[in-house]
Amino acid sequence: MADLKDFAEQLVNLTVKEVNELADILKEEYGIEPAAAAVAVAGPAGGAGGDAGEEKTEFDVILKAAGGSKLAVVKLVKELTGLGLKEAKEIVDSAPKAVKEGVSKDEAEGLKKSLEEAGAEVELK
Repeated sequence: MADLKDFAEQLVNLTVKEVNELADILKEEYGIEPAAAAVAVAGPAGGAGGDAGEEKTEFDVILKAAGGSKLAVVKLVKELTGLGLKEAKEIVDSAPKAVKEGVSKDEAEGLKKSLEEAGAEVELK
């Protein structure tokens, strides 16, 4: 039973690209029409209605303010982005500014947590 739950969760979390690849595989290898596959995969998500925010797969980490510990935030931005010290300082000085764009939800939440622990004010979009 646990395997079916895992499988269902994997289906629900598929990206649009992965759904299209699955539809192609089902059609070419098993003779199942893609429209039926897309409905089967999109069915649970479609019933969610107003939960469109949860379906988002890419997030932007926005530094709203450096807070009281600006130096620690600059160092952390440098470390998290791989930028040089000057570039990291420019990001912090020009807040609100995107620190990273198009990252996964887990990565975005991790970045947000790290930056907030350093004293920064952060927003995910």
